[in-house]
Amino acid sequence: MSRTKLRRFGVGVVVLAAVGGLTAPAAVAAEPHAATQAAVDQHRLSRAAIGGGATVRDGETMWSVTSGTRMLGQNLPVGAEHKVRTGSLAKTFTAAMILQLVDEGKLSLDAKVERYLPGVVQGNGYDGNTISLRQLLNHTSGIYDYVTVALTNPQLQLRQFTLAQVAALGLANPPYFAPGQGWRYSGTNYILLGMIIEAVTKRTYPEELATRIVTPLGLTNTFVPAGTKALPPGHVRGYIGRGLYVDVTQVFEPSLGGSSGGIVTSGADATKFYQSLLGGKIVSPARLAEMLTPHTIPNAPEYGMGIMRIPLPCGGEAWGHDGVWPGYHSMAAAGTDGRAAFVTVNNLDPAELAGASSSGTPASQLVEAVKTALCDRG
Repeated sequence: MSRTKLRRFGVGVVVLAAVGGLTAPAAVAAEPHAATQAAVDQHRLSRAAIGGGATVRDGETMWSVTSGTRMLGQNLPVGAEHKVRTGSLAKTFTAAMILQLVDEGKLSLDAKVERYLPGVVQGNGYDGNTISLRQLLNHTSGIYDYVTVALTNPQLQLRQFTLAQVAALGLANPPYFAPGQGWRYSGTNYILLGMIIEAVTKRTYPEELATRIVTPLGLTNTFVPAGTKALPPGHVRGYIGRGLYVDVTQVFEPSLGGSSGGIVTSGADATKFYQSLLGGKIVSPARLAEMLTPHTIPNAPEYGMGIMRIPLPCGGEAWGHDGVWPGYHSMAAAGTDGRAAFVTVNNLDPAELAGASSSGTPASQLVEAVKTALCDRG
């Protein structure tokens, strides 16, 4: 999930671990990537994170830097293959799957939600006959963000959900505005898109993710956790706190993220996905062009369909997404030049979890770290 409401959750009852201070960066990057190393170090320390890392793909070449440790009390690097809960990076995966179905003639971007989910978006100020798939994808639907509900109901953060149950949390509240009359980042949009994927394909969202994205690209660390809060070996632990750290790696129910923020991935996988997407290997050129066309609502972030524009200081632009999940903050982006970057840290400040923002804009230092990585030619 992102820095916005839909990507934030409260804190459950967990075990505290006290430390005297942050560990100095545990590993020194290869000298050619000193700029990226410095940017990741700065981002990690500014967030009081236990560890962090960056992975960059440049064509067929991949390199990474690490800072701190992926597990409190241990000297372990954050590497390209280590799994993290990446929150709203899931939105780019979900949007790509929707656009594949458009390419296949199974969906239409301008068709209304009611066509695919009869009766689901009705009542309480909603009418699925007036909301298009395009508006779900670019957050101009006005649909209420379900994570706002989860923020104020901690018990919801610990139980398993279906996509329909998650969507109902948002739809139980009135819309922010009429469809197309504003921009508001909302995870409920992407939960509904996951439901549409399941309705059209007659398969589960995790099955479609595996068939459409994971297997064709050869991703080895990307999946949707099913029926468990545990992560398999080779993962980064997630923490909340400053000085006193709460290990929340296995506390929060991943099904609450679902098709909006429930995906686990790694730097190696995330960069391959974004590189392949911007390289035209996942959706058709026509659909990719639509995906990279921001909405036209004034005074709002340049958000396309599950992806946002990132101007680069070295020239040109990249497209990507950030994601927040309790204990993790990550961002991945790629340009059309064959370069992709992923930056992650494994801590969130409690104040950040308690705060509420619907700007859809990730933390500036995270963006700067990603920009530095994408521009680091070594």
